[in-house]
Amino acid sequence: MTENARLADRLLAGAVWLAATAVTGVFLWLLTDLLREGSAALSVSFLVDEPRDAGRAGGIAPILVSTLLILGVCLAVALPLSLACAAYLAEYTRREERAGRTVRVSLEVLAGMPSIVFGLFGNALFCITLGLGFSILSGGLTLACMALPLMIRATEEGFRAVPGDYRSGAAALGLSRWTTLTHILLPAALPGLMVGTVLGIGRALAETAALIFTSGYVDRLPDSLMDSGRALSIHIYDLAMNVPGGERNAYAAALVLIALLLVINVLASRATLGLLRRGYAGAGA
Repeated sequence: MTENARLADRLLAGAVWLAATAVTGVFLWLLTDLLREGSAALSVSFLVDEPRDAGRAGGIAPILVSTLLILGVCLAVALPLSLACAAYLAEYTRREERAGRTVRVSLEVLAGMPSIVFGLFGNALFCITLGLGFSILSGGLTLACMALPLMIRATEEGFRAVPGDYRSGAAALGLSRWTTLTHILLPAALPGLMVGTVLGIGRALAETAALIFTSGYVDRLPDSLMDSGRALSIHIYDLAMNVPGGERNAYAAALVLIALLLVINVLASRATLGLLRRGYAGAGA
């Protein structure tokens, strides 16, 4: 290797380390700021009490329940749809086919669409046209529309990353396309599916604009999916922007949101590793 090649390798390695350090530093800076400003308000009562005095006092229990319900609706709709669409794009169409190109272009447009547009769309379709009103169901369905592009593309790439020998071997054994997809390709593409799911969850949990127009502002404990519910991101926005003296609880709620994201990431990673190990163990047996 020439001296110029060694220098280029060192520069590339330095740039990669610098980028990784910068991203980590920004996250640590944000986390430190949140801990400094919001840790004093964090307690068990903050997690189990209802908000009082417009959120300046009390806790976030109804907001947490509403957030998890909205996320549950979102995943219940988005997961099967994203899996089916990704399988269609990766296994049933070629990249150059018009149908596949049309779907991919549509996904790219949707992925770059502002969240406020999704909120207006969700309000018009789910709240008004379908008569669901401001409800957890409307909010979850709107978030599913937002998360689908990310989840579909990540899952599609997971399918495409599976070696072609898997498909050739399945065809040689006379396995049907459905059996190949469900028993061979899907387990191998599981990491891509989990990446898409985590990205979709991250976007859903952090969303504010779309939920203002669909799930609403109500901060009481919902009785059903047809009740209005305030998501955690909306609660943080409301405390920080509209409630004088609510900054401390806004920081504490933001800490809870980050903790929730971290827990979901860890659980998703462990679930993926466990399923992969089980699959390898089954294959070895």
